[in-house]
Parts: sequence; structure tokens; C-alpha cells
Amino acid sequence: MTALKLEPCTLALFGALGDLALRKLFPALYQLDCAGLLHENTRILALARDDGEPQRHLTTIARALCLHVPPAEQDTARLERFMARLSYLRMDFLDAEAYPALAEQVDGHTPLIAYFATPAAVYGGICANLAAVGLAERTRVVLEKPIGHDLASSRAVNDAVAQVFPENRVYRIDHYLGKETVQNLIALRFANSLFETQWNQNHISHVEITVAEKVGIEGRWGYFDQAGQLRDMIQNHLLQLLCLIAMDPPSDLSADSIRDEKVKVLKALQPISAEQLGQRLVRGQYVAGVCDGKPVPGYLEEENSNTRSDTETFVALRVDIGNWRWAGVPFYLRTGKRMPQKLSQIVIHFKAPPHYIFAPEQRQLIGNKLVIRLQPDEGISLQVLTKDQGLDKGMQLRSGPLQLSFSDTYRSERIPDAYERLLLEVMRGNQNLFVRKDEIEHAWQWCDQLIAGWQRLGEAPKPYTAGSWGPMAAVALITRDGRNWYGDL
Repeated sequence: MTALKLEPCTLALFGALGDLALRKLFPALYQLDCAGLLHENTRILALARDDGEPQRHLTTIARALCLHVPPAEQDTARLERFMARLSYLRMDFLDAEAYPALAEQVDGHTPLIAYFATPAAVYGGICANLAAVGLAERTRVVLEKPIGHDLASSRAVNDAVAQVFPENRVYRIDHYLGKETVQNLIALRFANSLFETQWNQNHISHVEITVAEKVGIEGRWGYFDQAGQLRDMIQNHLLQLLCLIAMDPPSDLSADSIRDEKVKVLKALQPISAEQLGQRLVRGQYVAGVCDGKPVPGYLEEENSNTRSDTETFVALRVDIGNWRWAGVPFYLRTGKRMPQKLSQIVIHFKAPPHYIFAPEQRQLIGNKLVIRLQPDEGISLQVLTKDQGLDKGMQLRSGPLQLSFSDTYRSERIPDAYERLLLEVMRGNQNLFVRKDEIEHAWQWCDQLIAGWQRLGEAPKPYTAGSWGPMAAVALITRDGRNWYGDL
């Protein structure tokens, strides 16, 4: 990576004292600096509304780095070098009179990257104020999700940004797209004929995508209760993973070629009517239970909760794609909070051979599985069947993995955090890993019909115990089709 041509830039981080910036963005920038991937003249402007001495706020950032960067990766000299890049500027993001002071801090000869770690409601105002002081011409803007809460609000935000910035200078973040294993999906599929020739309805039985969280609300009640798990996770993260699994080969690796193929998948998603919802979708809400051996409250018992809320904290659904490649292949998606473990994985289930010749009691073993683990331990495992060892075993089968663990295979290299890759690609001006406006709109359009359907039905989310894998109805969702969720889940 150090062979990359580095260009200087100014990165203006709006919302620099927020949780995202302190926990993820500044540590990612520090790691890029340690890896020699920030130009020596690259500067970082920390922008926030907090009063007080700038040095006090820079100290807060330095402490966050010490807290969120692993101790083994901390270095005093490097930390001092990184902090020397930073300046703090107090500003109200919607106050046009605050922007001349920002303009004075920006070198007009280098690109400005404006990272909006703020609510989406202020994106349009920030863009207009940047334009008013002449900062739009050489600026790339980075938008954090969620962008709206439905199709109409998403369009309003994107249209406000588009009044100032063309699409080729807008970078919409979905941090899952920066994960090493997600990036490897492109290589795995399109660089290996072993997989790409089998990647269709002739050879694949079904696909599972699971994104499970151990945490509850973590003080985000105000946001989450308005959003829910479908808006917060399905609409962006899980649909993006589905697109990368299901898309046709792009003509090349350019940003628009890849995103064109993802849009085709989103347009091919089959709608789920209100009559089908009971069979195809499960909503859940966690009640009090035990996680990691400790009692935890239910969703309605969380701090500042609305005890009558019917917001879902778990969603499982069957998705069908109406095209030649995936006709008849169901995609089972599930995501929830207060699950037994933090887990993100994709499981590709290949069809069994048409003729079975082994012992009848072992028939359930037949069918290879490709397991793509995004977290906690990134890696790829292909479950294959071999003969069991031993003279007395006969032709007894056993299932075992052909496994690539990134942490074991690349011991000498740390696996970069998703935000490191995404920030680097913004600085390089590469949009491959970012979401285009029409992707957002098609995803919202599909999710909106689900939300409208369950609102018409008026059914409350099904309760599930914190520390479990969701409501029993989620098990029935997949067993109804003669299948089971992969593993001991």
C-alpha cells in the first residue's frame, strides 16, 4: 500500500467530538498515518460546536486515541506527529457566518474532504454554506448513514446535497463495504472459475446472511426507536452484502461498473405483499434476559424508553431475486440486537449431487457450504465432505473445512479497520466502495413496501429473550422451506 501515490488534502471532520469520530474516525486516520498513507502536508480540521480552549478539545481526541487504538499499536512519537496535523475550530454548522473562518484554514490548491459525522438533516445546510464561501469547487463530501428514514426523506437529503455537489464528488459510507472480507467477495467470485461457474440457481440451494449484535441500545434510544432494525441494518448493510453476493460480473472494476450491477440486483428484488408477510418476514423485540452471564433489561426497560414502543430490534426475512441467475434461490436475512454473540457471516449452500451413493443415515451431510465470516474473525471456509480416517470406518463421511483465516494466514500484517480503507479511498478519489444515489433509492423503495405492509397488519413484534437467537418464528421461517440456520445458532 505504501506504493500508492499520495496527494495532500485537508480533511474537515464535522462532528469531531461525537462518538463516531472519537471511536472510529480519528483512530483510523492515526493508523493511516502510522502506515505512511497520509501525505506529509495533509491536515485535519476538527469541527464541533463545543466552546472552550481548542487545546482542551485536542486533548480529548488524543485521549480517545489512547483508548481506542490497541496498546501494542500506540507509539508516542507517532501520536505526537499525528496530533500535529490537527486543528480545532468551533462552529455552528448551520450558521453561514462561521464558514469564512473555515475557508481561511483551507489551502485552495489541495482538495478538501468534508466528512459529515452529523445527523443527515444538516447535510444540505453544510453543503450550501460550503458553497457560499467558495469551498465547493475542490471538495469531496462524505455522508454517513442513515440517509433519511424512507424514500421521500432520503431523496430530500440527496437532492439538497446534489444542488451543490455532483454525484462523482459524493461518497456515501456503508462501513461494511470497507471490510477486508467484503472486499474479497469480488476477488473470490470473479477471479476463481471454481466459484463463478457455480454461482447460480443451477448449483446453489440458498444463501444466508446474518448480522448479529450482542449489544442493546447503548444510549441511542432516541434514534433507534424512530428507526428500528430494518431501517438501521437491512436497508443498508444487509442489502449491500446481498448485492455483492448476487450481482452479475461487472465489465471492469470501475466504481460505476460495480454499482450498475448492484442496482440491477436491487431492482430485481421481489416485493413481499402484506398477505405474504406472515410467511416471509419476522419482527422481534428483545425482553429481559442474560448476556455473557449477566442479566440485561428488555428493550422496553432500557433507559429513557417508551414502554409502549412497537419498534423491532430483530428482523428475519426471505428475499427472492427475480432474474435468470437466482430464480428459485431464496436469500434468508436476519439481524438483531442482544444476540448470543457478535457475528456477521454469509453462508452459501450448494446443492447436493443428483445421485446419492453413501449410507442413508449420512444423507443430511451432503451439500457443500461456503462460509464467509466478516466478524469477529474475518475469513473464508469451504465445508467439504471427505472419508473419515481409519481402517474400521468404511466409507463413512465427515464434514470439514478448507479454511482461510486472515488473522492466521497473514500473521505479520494487521487487518485494517473498515474506516481506514474507506478514508484512504476518499483521499484517493476512488468511489468503488461507496453507495450511489440510485442504490439508496432502490433499497428504500423496497424496504418502504415492507414497512407499509406490517403497518397495515398492525401486528406487534414477537418477543425474544435477550441472549437468544430471536423469536421462534425466525426458526419457522426457514424450516418451513425444509432448511435450518447454519451452525449452532
